[in-house]
Amino acid sequence: MTRRRLFNDNETHENHERWLVSYADFITLLFAFFVVMYATSSLNEGKYKILSNSLVSAFKSTSSQTGTDEAPIPVSLIKTEPDGAMIKIMEKENGETRQAERVERKETMQSMAKDILRALSPLIEDGSVTVTQSAIGITVEINASVLFSPGEALLAENSIEALRAVATVIQGHSHEIHVEGHTDNIPIQTVHFPSNWELSTARASSVIRLFIENGVDAARLTAIGYGENRPVDSNETSEGRKRNRRVSIMILANDADPGEEIPIMSD
Repeated sequence: MTRRRLFNDNETHENHERWLVSYADFITLLFAFFVVMYATSSLNEGKYKILSNSLVSAFKSTSSQTGTDEAPIPVSLIKTEPDGAMIKIMEKENGETRQAERVERKETMQSMAKDILRALSPLIEDGSVTVTQSAIGITVEINASVLFSPGEALLAENSIEALRAVATVIQGHSHEIHVEGHTDNIPIQTVHFPSNWELSTARASSVIRLFIENGVDAARLTAIGYGENRPVDSNETSEGRKRNRRVSIMILANDADPGEEIPIMSD
């Protein structure tokens, strides 16, 4: 018996996969749409012209294939990599942004320094405190006689308000803060402090403890004890030793440039 033919000679097999062509074109256009959204997130005229020319070229190629059974234009044909002109534009914009941020940080540091000067003005006038600023940051140097009794690390009552004023200025910022304790070269040996190392570190820690109690984030703070090893004056005179007994509060800049000096601007 002769097998029956499954299809007549004149029948045409219906193509059920034509929807794939439209679907592929839709996906291509959708990808191009997101490329446009990304590229124009920081739009300027130069980027727009470059991107516009690339997309027009890609869409012309894609549209010429619509309505056929052939595979859609590969997504890779759409130009997404920036060319030399776009790279130069982006580099210029990035450089301008970094410079603007750097200027803003400098102005913030100058404003902070002025606030500290105002808060400590009575102690600055009598020579007990000095405030200096450089590209490394702000340094507040306080004579130890203002903060502590001789050979002690417990803050004196009359010093607490001054330190609270400093804490109020710095608590709203994110800069790291190093508190350094310094002594003169006269040896100390007590029950609590066997050497100047322990004394200087304990004094720095006392200042940090007060800062934390007054709202400064503990993660920003570091206590350092130098003992007698970082003198700012000669230990041969009583006046020099007095200057060497000090606590330094260093508010570090985020982008220190040691070669640059930044004056404290007065009102």
